[in-house]
Amino acid sequence: MEKKSLVLCDTNIIIEFYKENPGVIKNLHDIGQQNIAVSIVTSGELLYGALNKKELNQIKSDLEHLQIIHLTPEIGECFTQLMIDYSLSHRLSLPDGLIAATALTENILLYTHNLKDFKHIKGIQVYKEK
Repeated sequence: MEKKSLVLCDTNIIIEFYKENPGVIKNLHDIGQQNIAVSIVTSGELLYGALNKKELNQIKSDLEHLQIIHLTPEIGECFTQLMIDYSLSHRLSLPDGLIAATALTENILLYTHNLKDFKHIKGIQVYKEK
C-alpha cells in the first residue's frame, strides 16, 4: 500500500467542502482524511466565518479530525521572505502568505481554488485536481 503524504488545504477548499462541492469531496476522499492538513491560519479563518454557535461548534469538531499545522519560527522566516518578495509586486495577502509559507516550509502540496494567489510563488507545489 502506497504511503500518501500530507496535502495542505486552503480555506476555500474547506468552504467548498461545506458547500458540498462534489469535485472537492471526491478529491478530499482521494487524499484521505489522515492526509488532510490545514494551517492554523485556515483554522482561524473558518472559525471567524462561522455564522452562529451551531456552525462554530461544527467547524471546531471537524477541525479536530484534521492535522493542524501551527506556526513555527521557520514558517515565520519563510513568510517574512515571501512578503518581501511578493507583497508589492503581487499583493500577497497576510493569510495567503502564511499558508504559502506553511506549504513551502513543510514541503507539502497546496490544494487551492485560488491559483492566482499562489502561482507566482517560487517553489510552491499545487495539488492537481482530478
